[in-house]
Amino acid sequence: MNPWLITTSVASCAAAGVTAYGAAWPRAQLFGRTICHTNSPRQLAVTFDDGPNPAITPKLLDILEQYNALATFFLIGRFVRECPDLVREINARGHAIGNHTETHPMLLWLRPTEIQVELRLCHTAIANVLGAPPKFFRPPFGVRNPCLASAARALDMRVVMWTLLPGDWRAQSDAWLVDRMKPIASHAGRLAKNPAGTGDILCLHDGSHQGPNGDRTHTLAALEHWLPRWRDLGLEFVTISDAVGAPAS
Repeated sequence: MNPWLITTSVASCAAAGVTAYGAAWPRAQLFGRTICHTNSPRQLAVTFDDGPNPAITPKLLDILEQYNALATFFLIGRFVRECPDLVREINARGHAIGNHTETHPMLLWLRPTEIQVELRLCHTAIANVLGAPPKFFRPPFGVRNPCLASAARALDMRVVMWTLLPGDWRAQSDAWLVDRMKPIASHAGRLAKNPAGTGDILCLHDGSHQGPNGDRTHTLAALEHWLPRWRDLGLEFVTISDAVGAPAS
């Protein structure tokens, strides 16, 4: 076989691997800097994607309030337009709100102008409802491309990823999801031995990008289980804004 062809093939595979890593690995910084952890192991940032969802979000807000837990909601623009009062309620209860695009596409395959439109439409929808634009953005499916960082910067937004994605959108039972969220407690259990370092960003879903009123009852049940236990372990529930501020003492 032609050595040149072998070298080219190896180089192409390596480039494809690097691109896949930069696009999909949540802590990769290849396609621009992202927020992927909190500033202290005592801080837990619980985040929710794909809302607002009138079937689930109000119940979720009540659960969070019960345990004095603040969170961050990454909202889809078209749902923001459908449920402006619910967006205002999320904000009124002290939670942070971020941009999750207008229609939740796979950004990897979009042209730069299409990415800009997706971000700007959601940005405008949130700003029109709340009177202020979002400062944080999470890409749908957690997938990025080289154009995304500049598009987010143009709107003065920082990209947010996660340390734990338990897959609540595919949960078949409460117990399955409760088990998948165990790493948060495991990390908190090591606080006494290592009080320095960083903390977790948990990515859950209060809605479905496929349409309104998605069923996320397993997510509600898992949070009912874990929120009091995380609190008893000494974790502080913070928004993304708080998570990237001064480290907890």
